[in-house]
Amino acid sequence: MTIGKVLAGRSPDVVQCSVGDSVLEAARQLADRRIGAMPVVAEGRVVGIFSERDVLYCIARQGETALGLRIADVMTAPAITVEPATSVLEALALMTRRRIRHLPVVEGERLAGFVSIGDLVKHRLDQIQSEAEAMRDYIRMA
Repeated sequence: MTIGKVLAGRSPDVVQCSVGDSVLEAARQLADRRIGAMPVVAEGRVVGIFSERDVLYCIARQGETALGLRIADVMTAPAITVEPATSVLEALALMTRRRIRHLPVVEGERLAGFVSIGDLVKHRLDQIQSEAEAMRDYIRMA
């Protein structure tokens, strides 16, 4: 199963921020939408990730003045990305190895989607459950 299939049927709109946004504006977006991260996009290209961790780290370093900083100053860059053709298992392995929880999905340099480790684990569990059900049906019919 590929990341493209995980994204199929989802809205193509991805919550994102830009390099010029303030940390406060971006943190409000994370909080209002109850999400943990979003891609940072400049001129249609993914240039980084802004996450809850980035908020925490910049506040720990800068104190309350961190809220006025630009995203470009605190984002995690470059972004680790995958393509729609990447398998779910490859993406999960990458996330585990790099200790990250979110991946922008890119086609060329353009943002095509955004997945979290929760999205991929849920998809994998649904797949395993479906395979188990098919096996039970097969055994019952034999």
